[in-house]
Amino acid sequence: MDFISKVFELFSTEKYMDMIFKGLGTTLSITVVATIIGLVLGVIVAFVSIAPKSKVMSVFKAICKVYVTIIRGTPMALQLFIMAYVVFAIRGFPKFLTASIAFGINSGAYVAENIRAGILSVDIGQTEAGRALGLPYKATMLKIVIPQAIKNVIPAIGNELIALIKETSIVSMIGMYDLTNASKIIGSGNNMASYIVPMTVVALFYLAIVYLLTFVIKIIEKKLRASDRR
Repeated sequence: MDFISKVFELFSTEKYMDMIFKGLGTTLSITVVATIIGLVLGVIVAFVSIAPKSKVMSVFKAICKVYVTIIRGTPMALQLFIMAYVVFAIRGFPKFLTASIAFGINSGAYVAENIRAGILSVDIGQTEAGRALGLPYKATMLKIVIPQAIKNVIPAIGNELIALIKETSIVSMIGMYDLTNASKIIGSGNNMASYIVPMTVVALFYLAIVYLLTFVIKIIEKKLRASDRR
């Protein structure tokens, strides 16, 4: 009962809720910007990776391969530190942009692999049929392959978005105030007996966001499956 009373105390205290919502705003803002960066970067890298070979494309393919290998093979925390204290170690440079770019670049590598795998999962016969009908490579990809690949990619992209939201909890390592950091600050206050109450409340916020995203993704998947039966 003591735990429950402290939870109600937190929710009923305007100061604490303002702190939590301020942190929530930072978490969601970083996630949105990073998602946009990750999607754009991921699409570009994925299409470069599957593009027909040529001397020029070989160079870009190699760059994309190195990018994906390094990003996927190193910790997100390390990448965030490098962006904050090396790449953007400029006095006055917004930490919000630093974090958004760092998470966007990280997400882009995973999105690129998801999209590449989704496109490659489409039966090669679909591509061959399009080319046999006289369609050029670009038209075959846009009109035949990609529409089918999207149905395979949506769940993976959704999972990456969910992972991205949870990964933003490390931004406090570079001095940013986010949802997780809010719980730590509230827990260290004189009016709260321990960290467990604010951290539990913040965990419920994360859980609600993830559940909402999962629900939306399932609706999208259901509609895509319904279109297959038409």
